Amino acid sequence: MIISSAQRLEHVQEYYFSRKLAEVRALNAQGRNIINLGIGDPDMAPSEETIETLVNTSRKPGVHGYQPYNSIAPLRAAMANWYQRTYNVELDPEQEILPLMGSKEGIFHVSMAFLNPGDKVLVPNPGYPAYAAAAKLVGAEPLYYTLEEENGWLPNVAELEKLLEGGDVKLMWVNYPHMPTGASANFDVLQQLFHLAMHHRFLLANDNPYSLVLPNEKPLSLLSLPHAKECCLEFNSLSKSHNMAGWRVGMVLGRQDYLQCVLRVKSNLDSGMFLAVQHAAIQALANSDEWHEARNQVYAKRRQKVYELLDLLGCSYQKNAVGMFVWARVPAKVTDVEAYLNEILYEAGVFLTPGKIFGTQGERYLRISLCLPESKIEEATNRISKHLTSAKTELSL
Repeated sequence: MIISSAQRLEHVQEYYFSRKLAEVRALNAQGRNIINLGIGDPDMAPSEETIETLVNTSRKPGVHGYQPYNSIAPLRAAMANWYQRTYNVELDPEQEILPLMGSKEGIFHVSMAFLNPGDKVLVPNPGYPAYAAAAKLVGAEPLYYTLEEENGWLPNVAELEKLLEGGDVKLMWVNYPHMPTGASANFDVLQQLFHLAMHHRFLLANDNPYSLVLPNEKPLSLLSLPHAKECCLEFNSLSKSHNMAGWRVGMVLGRQDYLQCVLRVKSNLDSGMFLAVQHAAIQALANSDEWHEARNQVYAKRRQKVYELLDLLGCSYQKNAVGMFVWARVPAKVTDVEAYLNEILYEAGVFLTPGKIFGTQGERYLRISLCLPESKIEEATNRISKHLTSAKTELSL
């Protein structure tokens, strides 16, 4: 007997990195020792104080039970203080902050809370695949808006106006600093999007986890716009900015009535965040500017090594990008980028991410993570260099 799956799964594939990392593990099981430059998984530790707080709190009696669905008040207060200090945004910790077990969880929660079957969702192309996947899982329809290198990977307002003509767009996802390209949006760009949202009456959600990683200027929040809370939500996370990806600490910020809708979904799906993790997150949010600068100095040195790898491949790239990735255009002589990168994976033992997984606008691009030590990036460059030399030798024979 075979039990059929839900129809919604016909429109959603297993997450790319879930499949690809299984492939990489299989190669490692064969003794291949693959160098993984594909995924943004911080390899550096959280601050020592953060780890000590987790350990010490875990040893206390009475901390291992269920916790409030909206987390403890001191965590919300710490998030409010962090937003005031970092983004100059005032938030009411009792009403305008909802901690999440990772912001990826919140993307699905917001989709569940606000989208009906048939609603339209504006999704960036290229962009984080979870936005479209969440829409499809709840029966909504993604409408992809185009981001182009020639326009700084920023939305084209004229194109958005055309996509909005039907009047059935309920939600728009933006992600600045942008993943995968590392592009930043300024105040004027965000204000244009806010005016569109107000005029066309849709929810504008900014996913903002990268603004403290190699920033070019002071971090910017969508909620810093006047009256933004009328139609805007913002997501943030400690995963990238505080080296806590596996701890699953995120947040969604905005109006109380919007967050109550999200909480109605969330409270039916989890049973609260482990108390020791909450106390550790409070400590992490108090990390000094010097701690963040030290982390960024490490990433900056790694980025220079990635540039050397990309120069070897003949790729072009922007040096003013934000975040823990470098996004690069593959030379025209490479006809199939994904096949080319699979060749590098299997022949040189280096995993690089094809840009096409982020949308059709990424088909001529690749993405490299900064989440390995300089020595590993150098080793990857040497492996690829040997492979390219060997390939040229075989062609000349």
